[in-house]
Amino acid sequence: MNKTELVQAIAEKANLNKTQAKAALDAGIDAIERALKGGDKVALIGFGTFQVVKKDAREGINPATKAKIKIPAKKVVKFKAGAELAAKVNTKK
Repeated sequence: MNKTELVQAIAEKANLNKTQAKAALDAGIDAIERALKGGDKVALIGFGTFQVVKKDAREGINPATKAKIKIPAKKVVKFKAGAELAAKVNTKK
């Protein structure tokens, strides 16, 4: 599912037009981004949790040359699915 399909699904489920659904989705994504940039964790009960984690610097190997390379430390966004979402995804139709 891409963003256009998600907007369509939101519009149908929430009885909104596509413009309203897109605005709502964009506002939700923006709120999550701002919270993560601010160092906050975003927990959506029943869906999952977004958080920023720090990955330490490490040594890796360039697969093309087999030379050792240094991979710098960085921050990455991590998502952990909630138990309710995981249960719904694993349920047979």
